[in-house]
Amino acid sequence: MGLGALLISSFFVGLSGAMMPGGLLIVNINETIKGGLIGGLLVITGHALVELLTVTGLALGLGAVLGKETVVGTIAVAGGALLAWMAIGTARSSRTAELSVSPDDSPATTNTRFGPLSAGSLATISNPYWSLWWTSVGAAYVTIAMETGTSALAAFYIGHIASDYAWYFLISLALVTGRRLINRRVYRGMLLVGSIFLAALAVYFIWSGARLLIG
Repeated sequence: MGLGALLISSFFVGLSGAMMPGGLLIVNINETIKGGLIGGLLVITGHALVELLTVTGLALGLGAVLGKETVVGTIAVAGGALLAWMAIGTARSSRTAELSVSPDDSPATTNTRFGPLSAGSLATISNPYWSLWWTSVGAAYVTIAMETGTSALAAFYIGHIASDYAWYFLISLALVTGRRLINRRVYRGMLLVGSIFLAALAVYFIWSGARLLIG
């Protein structure tokens, strides 16, 4: 997978995940209300720092085993399987999903004692789905990127984080301006397109991993 493909694919995979409501969205909403656009951006920066450490740790840890095709193949197949599961879940969500940016949906986190940077980091590492994603899909991406070099690893990380900044900045902007920037139909359409992309990438990961395991 070339640099451009890594950058683009990691962006759309990241965007598909970012669009699904979760703890990070709640924290982003609360910190935007308290600190404006800067508060929202700091939340995602905290998330980005955790993921930078994760990518670095994966790269260093996988460096010793990348010569083993069975390990690389297994990681790729596992990542593809999770992507397929994500594709199915995203496709189902596209039928009924609602994009809510109301602080009333998350009263339990409104009075957080942490600053936005720490809150973003804590919301990230406390999400079990996040750990599952990085030990399968993320690890597969890092493995593929490392076959090309550091530039490919950087392209993956930049594409992935760019999706988080793009989506959550849009949410923060909607809150600050008081406007609904994406309607229900567009949001559901984006989720459906994302599910198709995830399915295609799942096939690629599983096919690549199977070739290594069989060959």
